[in-house]
Amino acid sequence: MNKKITIVGGGAAGMMAAICAAERGAAVTLLEPGERLGKKLNITGKGRCNVTNNADRETLLSNVPRNAKFLYSAFSRFDGRDAMAFFEALGVPLKTERGNRVFPVSDRSFDVSGALEKRLRGLKVKLVRDRALRVDTAEGRVCGVTGDRGKYPADAVILATGGVSYPATGSTGEGHRMAADLGHTVTPLRGSLVPLREKGNLCARMQGLSLRNVELTVLENGKKIHSDFGELLFTHFGVSGPLVLSASAHMRRFDQKDYRLEIDLKPALDEQTLDRRLLSDFGKYANSDFDNALNDLLPQKIIPVLVELTGIPPHQKVHELTREQRHTLLVLLKHFPIEVAGPCPVTDAIVTSGGIKISEINPTTMESKLVKGLYFAGELIDTDAYTGGFNLQIAWATGRAAGLAAAEEDTL
Repeated sequence: MNKKITIVGGGAAGMMAAICAAERGAAVTLLEPGERLGKKLNITGKGRCNVTNNADRETLLSNVPRNAKFLYSAFSRFDGRDAMAFFEALGVPLKTERGNRVFPVSDRSFDVSGALEKRLRGLKVKLVRDRALRVDTAEGRVCGVTGDRGKYPADAVILATGGVSYPATGSTGEGHRMAADLGHTVTPLRGSLVPLREKGNLCARMQGLSLRNVELTVLENGKKIHSDFGELLFTHFGVSGPLVLSASAHMRRFDQKDYRLEIDLKPALDEQTLDRRLLSDFGKYANSDFDNALNDLLPQKIIPVLVELTGIPPHQKVHELTREQRHTLLVLLKHFPIEVAGPCPVTDAIVTSGGIKISEINPTTMESKLVKGLYFAGELIDTDAYTGGFNLQIAWATGRAAGLAAAEEDTL
């Protein structure tokens, strides 16, 4: 008799769990209320899908700032290179880019979700368009799932409903509610990989300005904790863009610490070289107002803000500038400050930090320690990672572990 497994959630973790369980001979029903599977998967990596990171277990764990030890077993059995082999076997050619980020050669996320769907069909996984309402139990173990449209008897249930970020993709926190109803603890849900709000309105005055090839440094109570190169965007509320989203994952104690960002606007030039550049520009604009002397050096939108921060009168003639004033400008060009008020709401985040408490989950099988036959996978669990394919790797590894364990263990 085939073991009956019901999986709630058709995202990355849920599809992986369904495939692995079905490959072991289980009769799998996949519940997904959305019109298509992998909706969030399809928007990752700007629609290119950063599938995983071409990395071994230790590298993966070093990029998980929250509860990495919990993932030791799952990553030991399925690391980034295993994930690459899995997808290439499904017919998705992959390539490795900067930072060992892995993408489909086609740069199309739909090729990834499409390959998973094709495999699900090949394994005769039953896809049902329904929203789960609760996990049913009898005598301390699961016996099925009740949905809007019907009941789904099961010997094992895997919850893979995602977090609460990007609710338009179906991540609405229903999995957390269902787990809590069964006695599980849900740790506070916050955004990780999230835009940041500023104190004041400097960023709002530069709204829409995108800076490329800058260096962003995060300071926690004045101490440097993270630095990276790339692109960021000024918005009406603060800052966003790839650099900022990555940086936000390092900023985890807003309730206890003060955070400041510093942007090196000219990272390719050391201070001496930049000073020579300033002297050259100032020679060219010797008889101009100070605020007109920076047009060759900076985007127009940032100049009034930078001039204000220097304290130099905008209409002071360039030839009147003192060495100290030039040094003040130099420091600001290398350390442009943004005081951070806090993160944007978790609904604006790429990833949810927080979730089902890991001490209540078996790290080898992903089975609940409280309810026999209940498993968890993916973003629902209280663990999250930096950018670079690491969060999807958590989904693949935990989904696989849950799917295999649910199909293999004696739950009948």
